[in-house]
Amino acid sequence: MASADHLRALDLKAFDDTRAGVKGLADGGVTAVPSIFHHPPESLPDSAPQPHRFTVPVIDLSAAGTTRAAVVAQVKEAAETVGFFQVVGHGVPEAATAAMLAAARGFFEQPVESKAAYYTRDLARRVRYQSNLNLFKSRAANWRDTLFMELPAPEELPAACRGVAPEYARLLQQGLGRTLLGLLSEALGLRPGHLEEEHGCLDGVSLACHYYPACPEPQLTLGTPRHSDADFLTVLLQDAVGGLQILVDLEDKDGGERKQAAWVDVPPVAGALVVNVGDFLQIMSNGRFKSVEHRVVANAVGPRVSVACFFRTDRTAASTTVLEPIVVADGDGGARYGSTTAEEVVQRHYKVSSALQQQHFRL
Repeated sequence: MASADHLRALDLKAFDDTRAGVKGLADGGVTAVPSIFHHPPESLPDSAPQPHRFTVPVIDLSAAGTTRAAVVAQVKEAAETVGFFQVVGHGVPEAATAAMLAAARGFFEQPVESKAAYYTRDLARRVRYQSNLNLFKSRAANWRDTLFMELPAPEELPAACRGVAPEYARLLQQGLGRTLLGLLSEALGLRPGHLEEEHGCLDGVSLACHYYPACPEPQLTLGTPRHSDADFLTVLLQDAVGGLQILVDLEDKDGGERKQAAWVDVPPVAGALVVNVGDFLQIMSNGRFKSVEHRVVANAVGPRVSVACFFRTDRTAASTTVLEPIVVADGDGGARYGSTTAEEVVQRHYKVSSALQQQHFRL
């Protein structure tokens, strides 16, 4: 009799061979989530989450022109406490964000045969469509399909994204990304251009377009499991469906001792982009900025479409790009992290949990 592991491996291969992803299951009218997508109960959302009054900060970047010190202070507090914030007044035109979401959705909603040429698990390719990066290694598959694009890409981009993705990435890399890194540099007590010019935080940019179909049994699976981002900074464009959650420490209502860490929603805000600190920047800030774990819950409503823009080093320089703490004041107490490379952080990111990874690099 075949073992459970062998049967699971066959189910995973059969699913992957369709090249239709989770959307293929949804289009087929599944009414039950296949067992390969079942997550252990301890990793799933609580049926009765604890009440709280925490909200993710929303920062108006347009105010930086007149009250820059106040905006720097807001960014500093958000980066040092929760590692996540939403930005409005960011200068990315609404037409560009709407076009990017429509392009991503358009790609996934093509017929399977139109997408199949991009379906691959070859990490050397800069344009990759797949369902679940770690499908054959993770404990459970996730209710999500992804189109990943490293830009500029030598391969031809999918037609649905070809006229939109490069321009959207340019707007974020040369506009918003530069603005954010300038504010974060000042929050560290450095000149505005420090992180961009001295550490190459804008040298590499990639887009991950995610498609989360409506799930028939959302209580059994996840859209994305808990993780932090192996990059300097992430800027997320999300539609109005919701589902993103972050792990934070909540204070009780009387301001007493901290409660146990809890998952809280990052609700969509009209016109806003979500920004989060990545593992690279946590190390470089000497732990002052927090790279916080986050996840996406499955939803009976959908599809949910999002586009994450990751600012990393260029992949050709990852093995030589050194990440080390910036100690800017005597009060910092010296370096809390050892020197490492971007490549090592990324490699460990896919082998161990985010919390264990950050602990590994601490001195």
